[in-house]
Amino acid sequence: MGKSLFVSVQQLQVGNYVRLPVSWKDHPFLFSSFKLKQQAQIELIKKLGIDAVYVDLARSDAEPLDAQQASDVQAQSTQDLEQLQGQMAQYKKERIEILQRMRRDLQKTEEHFSRSLARMRNLIGKLRNRPLNAVDEAKELVADITQELLASDNLVLHLMSDQDKSDGIYFHSLNVAVLSMLLAKELGWERAEIEAVGLGALFHDIGKLKLPSQLMRKQEPLTTPEQNLYNQHPILGNELLKLAQDFPTASAEIVTNHHEHLDGSGTPRGLKAAQLSEPTQLVAVVNFYDALCHPTPQQQARTPYAALGYLYKHSKGKYNQEYVGKMIKMLGIYPPGTVVELSSGQFGLVMSVNLDKLLLPRILVYDPMVPKDQAPIVDLEAEGLSIVRCLPPASLAENIYKYLNPRERISYYFGSENTH
Repeated sequence: MGKSLFVSVQQLQVGNYVRLPVSWKDHPFLFSSFKLKQQAQIELIKKLGIDAVYVDLARSDAEPLDAQQASDVQAQSTQDLEQLQGQMAQYKKERIEILQRMRRDLQKTEEHFSRSLARMRNLIGKLRNRPLNAVDEAKELVADITQELLASDNLVLHLMSDQDKSDGIYFHSLNVAVLSMLLAKELGWERAEIEAVGLGALFHDIGKLKLPSQLMRKQEPLTTPEQNLYNQHPILGNELLKLAQDFPTASAEIVTNHHEHLDGSGTPRGLKAAQLSEPTQLVAVVNFYDALCHPTPQQQARTPYAALGYLYKHSKGKYNQEYVGKMIKMLGIYPPGTVVELSSGQFGLVMSVNLDKLLLPRILVYDPMVPKDQAPIVDLEAEGLSIVRCLPPASLAENIYKYLNPRERISYYFGSENTH
């Protein structure tokens, strides 16, 4: 942290980065820490009935005035301060209402996500004993998600709550299904193709259920024989789905071939581009990205921002570049789950991205003066803020880390932008 001074409100000048020592609800400003941009803000601070504020010198464009300079400053009466204060208080009230609406939208999306996850867990449980029922239920789930996707033309991708690691396969499979269907929609694919992609993605890792549980939980690197066995899970998955008889061919191909690469370097059969269907190539891209965010026990999870960078760098020759490019474009430069520093000097966590405004994600901002459950989720566009850089969560101070609560493992679900 930069050096802070506790200075008289009379010594403030435009360019100082201030922290107000009063509760967030007791002042008209949207944040408790901000850079002074006009003299009128200083006059409003003086009206709060406080004698002094903190000035963060490292974030300031100017030093506070000394006592002599402060005595020379004439109070600005050009602004009608009461009118300005009223406007700011009204704006803050509107932002709080928007924030509450966003929280409701997010809660609704969380509920949809939880319901889909419960359905997923249920149908996977049925797969061994009643495979036909399981596949029929999976088709219903995929049809419902497709309906939601196609019915909305103002899609927002939200970051979901952190999850129980033991449920990893369900989260990962649902995540890959949702992102694959979203990508297929963005590519302009027909409903039937979106559903085939969703069904294949939902079951793509089902073969892992036939692997020894100690292999799946192993923390140390796998031995060569263990890795070879692990590489068979797509074939094991396909065998499991054959019990259902009417599992669609296009979806079954995704299950069998989602670890194959265009250059023949994939597993388990070393197939090449011409032998891989477009839906399979699409799910392979999404699966690779999501596996970076939901890794095996031997690997460290990457942040979404780092995972996208890794995908871009290491995908050439192996993955369909059109789908890689579209996926990066769809998730935005700052995917939900990314920790960022704003042009105001504040730290935040990207909570959601509107697919029509990728450079302006919604960000939960750290403000020590605001209770965590009321933390402002800001709209960069509305606040005139920008993202300066992305940060690894581990670089945050402990108090900021606890407040923002960056997810160890990233899950997404979509909702509609509520514009009313």
